[in-house]
Amino acid sequence: MDLARPEVSRTPPVSRTAPVSRAAARWRGNAARLGLMAVPVAFFAVFFACPVAAIVARGLKIDGGWQLGRIGDVLAQPDIRHVLWFTTWQALVSTALTLAIALPGAYVFARFEFPGKQLLRAVVTVPFVLPTVVVGTAFMALVGRGGLLDEWWGVRLDTTVWAILLAHVFFNYAVVVRTVGGLWAQLDPRQEEAARMLGASRFTAWRTVTLPALVPAVAAATLMVFLFTFTSFGVVQILGGPTFSTLEVEIYRQTSEIFDLSTAAVLTMIQFVAVGAILALHAWTVRRRETALRLVDASVTARRPRGAGQWALLGGVVATVAVLLVLPLAVLVERSFGAADLGYYRALTRDDGGVFLVAPIQAVANSLQYAVAATAIAVLIGGLAAVALTRRDAGRLVRGFDALLMLPLGVSAVTVGFGFLIALDEPPLDLRSSWILVPLAQALVGVPFVVRTMLPVLRAVDVRLREAAAVLGASPWRAWREVDLPMVRRALLIAAGFAFAVSLGEFGATVFIARPDNPTLPVAVARLLGRPGDLNYGQAMALSTMLMIVCAVALLVLERLRTDRTGEF
Repeated sequence: MDLARPEVSRTPPVSRTAPVSRAAARWRGNAARLGLMAVPVAFFAVFFACPVAAIVARGLKIDGGWQLGRIGDVLAQPDIRHVLWFTTWQALVSTALTLAIALPGAYVFARFEFPGKQLLRAVVTVPFVLPTVVVGTAFMALVGRGGLLDEWWGVRLDTTVWAILLAHVFFNYAVVVRTVGGLWAQLDPRQEEAARMLGASRFTAWRTVTLPALVPAVAAATLMVFLFTFTSFGVVQILGGPTFSTLEVEIYRQTSEIFDLSTAAVLTMIQFVAVGAILALHAWTVRRRETALRLVDASVTARRPRGAGQWALLGGVVATVAVLLVLPLAVLVERSFGAADLGYYRALTRDDGGVFLVAPIQAVANSLQYAVAATAIAVLIGGLAAVALTRRDAGRLVRGFDALLMLPLGVSAVTVGFGFLIALDEPPLDLRSSWILVPLAQALVGVPFVVRTMLPVLRAVDVRLREAAAVLGASPWRAWREVDLPMVRRALLIAAGFAFAVSLGEFGATVFIARPDNPTLPVAVARLLGRPGDLNYGQAMALSTMLMIVCAVALLVLERLRTDRTGEF
């Protein structure tokens, strides 16, 4: 993620109370850190662990006894094995395609300086913050029935796996560009130049000098892309139809359509184990990347392209962005204006008495209200967690806490949403009819983005400033308020922006808990796409366009807030 670097390093004014020893100050800081961890731990225990455990228990505990043999029975089913195989296969292929297409873009953004670079960077990042429902809808408008390819050449890809693979590349292109490109821009190019002066060819110098340094970033990006595609729901739900199903989609089908909770519980456990392994590998690669490299200021490594080859590479990357990223969104917008006199948009203001109990346009206001509340919760919980994780030399307990915060990104959101209905149905937490249920589910997804945005900036603050403040008598709260907060204020705003965009597009959990009289934008789009008729299809395109615009505006605000233009996800 793009992170703001601290701009000052002065000792702030602190309390003039009696000084304390450095050891006592450190002990007091550790105690405060454990206290900060208590709130996020309690939040995740109540609103993440309990719902997931409730679903698993409801599915595997029958007549008072645990039916663990059900795991083998589920895995023996041919259709379930096919789902597992397709989930893994499409994730591997999607990851490989994303790396092959996005790595040249990472190089261009890292090493080239050219007009419009910041605008192109924003365009590249827009797909990542878009809800998966919008991504699926955009590709449906491009490659589906009546889509652009169907009209021009009579080609449809919505019944093939290629639509899913291309949509995954569209969604994850920015992950590779930002993660790998952010590090690549900070690698000293003089090391590679020195190897070439000693007789190495351009490729040999890159292979022996630059590639080993990039391996941790490439590995981290690979794992994140695999995680996002392995747990894909909205894209596969819209583009896969009845033919293709991932674990996440199958969990939804078993839960909401077949009502087979035991099968859903087994699939949830399988996904939980797989995601845990992926996150463990990702944490290892991130720690290696943080400690193994000496980096330089990225502003001095980029230069204008030289020679026909470099200009051709830049042109190829721009063309790729235009065709793969811009074209689907442009077709989405064009389809939303397909009716005369803005007919699809005007239809959103009418209550059709069908699936919705209110006019579909009400979903816009609902989503904005929910996203604001979810952002406040995510910033509070994620901010406390980031402060607690500030020290790099933390023990296993704190590292385990860090991994816990990432689990909502990979664990089935469908399971969490349905688990809310089961686990939060009794006093004192009977929230099934409360509006706060939706923001709580959205905040679970936003917290990891807040932590990952704020943590590197907090770690960049000189620990001696905090120790000096504590030695002079400042409490941990006052030391944080007067030392850390002035330096991380901009990162805090960026974290809030990412949490807002992510909350706005959450679909997997919200589809279960959003009430018919208060639908969110992603839920409204999915319901409209599920109904036949050109009017419903056009309204889905119109709502998707509105959701895309809101997310894009939020991203552009983030781009203006950033001070470090070479940060990463």
